[in-house]
Order: sequence, then structure tokens, then C-alpha cells
Amino acid sequence: MSVNLKPIAGTQNRVVVEPAPAEEKTASGIIIPDTAKEKPQRGTVISVSEVDEKGNKPAVKAGDIVLYGKYAGTEISVEGKDLLIMRESDIFATI
Repeated sequence: MSVNLKPIAGTQNRVVVEPAPAEEKTASGIIIPDTAKEKPQRGTVISVSEVDEKGNKPAVKAGDIVLYGKYAGTEISVEGKDLLIMRESDIFATI
């Protein structure tokens, strides 16, 4: 979590998430090729905006492991790390 990136709240709180790596093997030990891997739907929160325009504080905090939609967020690359910036409302649950 060495990336220093702080999202700015717009209409909703923004969250920066580092996606978990894609699964390499199935439970039975079959290796999954790169072309068949699915996008991860789980990741670790790196940073959150402090408040939104209505003054609401975010429900998640840095370090939380979250579940989100398959196509949620905007993919960016910072310092060689692939990250997602998404609305807090795109997060389904924390683990």
C-alpha cells in the first residue's frame, strides 16, 4: 500500500481499490490459461475520499477487503500497479 493516491469526491465518495490477482488454478488443480481468466471481483481498498458533496463520510476504509461488480470502476496504472477507481456505491460488501 505504498501508492500515494487520494481520490477527490464528486457526486459520491470515490474509492481506490487494488484488485486481487486472478486465479491461476481451479480447485481441482487445472491451470487456467490467461485467455480464460476472469476479472477479479475482490480487492483491497487503498484510499478513499474523505467526504462527498453532501458531507457523508465513507463506509469503507483503507485496508478493507471488498467485493465489487465485474465491470465496476475505471482501470488505471500507477507506479506499475493496476488499480481501480470506483464509486463507493459500486462496492457490494466488505469481507
